[in-house]
Amino acid sequence: MSHNHSSPGPRSRRRRGVIVAAVACALVGIPAIGAIAVEEPAPFPLDLSVAGIQEVQAGLAAGTFSSVELTRAYIERINALSVNGPHLNAVRAVNPQALVEAAALDAERAAGTVRGPLHGIPVLLKDNIDVEGIPTTAGSVALANSFPAADAPVTATLEEAGAVIIGKTNLTEFANYTTSGMPGGYSSLGGQVLNPYDASQTPSGSSAGSGSAGAAALATVTVGTETSGSILSPSRANSLVGVKPTVGLVSRTGIIPISATQDTAGPMTRSVYDAAALLSGMVGIDPEDPATTANPSVGVDFTAGLSETALAGTRLGFVASNNDEVYTAALATLEAQGATLVPVTVGNTSAQNILSLEFERDLNAYLSRLPADAPMKTLSDIIAYYDAHANAALKFGQTLLTASEAVDLNDPATLASYEAARDLGLAETRAAIDTVLTTNDLDAIVSNSGTTGVGARAGYPSVSVPSGYLAANQRPSAVVFLGTAWSEASLLALAYDFEQAADAWRSPFDVNPSLFRCTELYGPSDWDASCTGEFSLVEPSGEPTPEPTVEPTTEPTTEPTVEPTTEPTEEPTTAPVTSTTSGSAGGSGESLANTGTELAGAIAIGAALLAAGSATVLITRRRRRVQA
Repeated sequence: MSHNHSSPGPRSRRRRGVIVAAVACALVGIPAIGAIAVEEPAPFPLDLSVAGIQEVQAGLAAGTFSSVELTRAYIERINALSVNGPHLNAVRAVNPQALVEAAALDAERAAGTVRGPLHGIPVLLKDNIDVEGIPTTAGSVALANSFPAADAPVTATLEEAGAVIIGKTNLTEFANYTTSGMPGGYSSLGGQVLNPYDASQTPSGSSAGSGSAGAAALATVTVGTETSGSILSPSRANSLVGVKPTVGLVSRTGIIPISATQDTAGPMTRSVYDAAALLSGMVGIDPEDPATTANPSVGVDFTAGLSETALAGTRLGFVASNNDEVYTAALATLEAQGATLVPVTVGNTSAQNILSLEFERDLNAYLSRLPADAPMKTLSDIIAYYDAHANAALKFGQTLLTASEAVDLNDPATLASYEAARDLGLAETRAAIDTVLTTNDLDAIVSNSGTTGVGARAGYPSVSVPSGYLAANQRPSAVVFLGTAWSEASLLALAYDFEQAADAWRSPFDVNPSLFRCTELYGPSDWDASCTGEFSLVEPSGEPTPEPTVEPTTEPTTEPTVEPTTEPTEEPTTAPVTSTTSGSAGGSGESLANTGTELAGAIAIGAALLAAGSATVLITRRRRRVQA
């Protein structure tokens, strides 16, 4: 697989032009569920709020619905729950070619070709992962018009497996590496992501949009990225299964980075089976990502080893946690399934945190790969843009960006110090985990989140599984399985057995029955009214199956996101969502929202939602060059 990989599948037929909502949305207070009911999407033959890959594939195989109909149904859910209604702001952009790509996969199915469990399955990717024809923004207004030259290899790999890339999710800006104190799920371009289980609680991050969208079933499955906690923490907060793979299992080329030492992409899904199937479609060796060259799992089907008896006879180290009744019950479930529990303590590292040392180098390397007309070429360009557009970009500051800019790895002493810290951090954390595993003859280590940091520093895999909901506030809880390098298959098997035995997962529509209601926002009134609408799509021509003629149209919009902390580490799930704002998106592009029918529609929608908060939507059009 290479960065310029081209697939014979649907991606090669994508129109290079795309209408995307590059936006500034402002939430002005703590959201509360209002009294105005929201019209739910039209009935679908399958309950998408709980359906996973197996149920969807059964419906596709039986001809109960097509991938085009399925994709359209998810778009309707996005418009009802992310763009409108409770304004989850989980989805930043929808791929306008999604229906065209779904139709091509329907045609393959009709001709007798099914690529695998992901064939025709709609997938949402975090918006730091390149998808050709759609800007990769990392939630930054500075990158609102930053179009990649090609798909990221992981995007292409998913498409080769048959996935329909339905769109991009919001995230904490620059994957929570913009500034200290930024709320989980917030970005200057997207605004604030909300947690569908409780809008007053953080969605965590930095993969907040993937977490919120996965929980609300805005796609069958979603993909996040992690440097330290950014898959595991929002998976816990949004009651999802999250897989943080071994660094090198999945290509990082074409993903806006923080740290080459720790970054990885991974699944965020509503079940362990779905996580295993999605991960199987993400694995690959990428010549441009040296970490993948040792990957032993290419071609592995991670669903094959899933078993309801995987825990029997195992030894699991457990990290103690006080005052967590859900975790206590989870440990009892593990024992009931035949696991022997051994109390352990897992140390971390004394080495300097290396994220600030790697960020500028790795971000500039990503930016250097973009087309010549890309708006930003270096981290310094982004910092300068933020300074020049402070009202839109700097609600919370850019302390981490400026600290990283000050690092000079061209200085021999700085480079030597960085390399020593990197090598020591890897050695100490890997030894800490492997020593606990081998000394105690363990199959894995379990915690309720306490191993996130050490696992991230080691580059080792973890799987987070919903374990229940706290009695006091119904906030989701989780069990995290941590293992040594390349142990994803065994961790997923253990997680699957626990999931099946605990049977703990509940849909946010059960936990929070008022989810299909408008969100009222209380706070300052000196912000523009919210102009929300719907994402637009290109209808497929010559579809292999009959489809409804009504299509969600008008303007593609993007909306809020949020995220705290000084680095992308596990975030608290107790902090309430606080007042957030963002300004207009910058960059080039023809503004469509202030002329003709767009203005009339925006006025009508804005008037209807005037009392419900504030967001200014700027719609831009960008036409990509046709590649020969």
